Amino acid sequence: MDIHTLGTLWKWMAATVLAHLLVSMIHGAAHTWASVPMSLAANLFVLVVILAGPLIGLGISLRTKLYGGVVVALTMAASLIFGVANHFFIDSPDHISHIATPWRSLFVTTAVLLTITELLGLAIALRLIRQPTEN
Repeated sequence: MDIHTLGTLWKWMAATVLAHLLVSMIHGAAHTWASVPMSLAANLFVLVVILAGPLIGLGISLRTKLYGGVVVALTMAASLIFGVANHFFIDSPDHISHIATPWRSLFVTTAVLLTITELLGLAIALRLIRQPTEN
């Protein structure tokens, strides 16, 4: 892969990480407005892995695409598993079916958008780290 294509791929990863951050912030607001409780462990996971992790990976990728891409891939994969499990499978206050009606539409929409950005971020990061050019 030439350096131009690698740069374009990095830009897509950066855009996806930033879109994920924006959707995460809106989803967090929906959590607050709908009074969805979260444990201390869940809050720490959200702060460290879901919010900070992809941004840290993006920062590292400015210096080395390989290691930054690995951090983005790992944090997006972990975020994806956490979000899909909690929003769609585990019967808890965080499940989409338990959200108060006034906030359900926003909550569900952002939960789906998080899933999409996490899948996309993971796929792009994996493609970036598999490239032999410039690490």
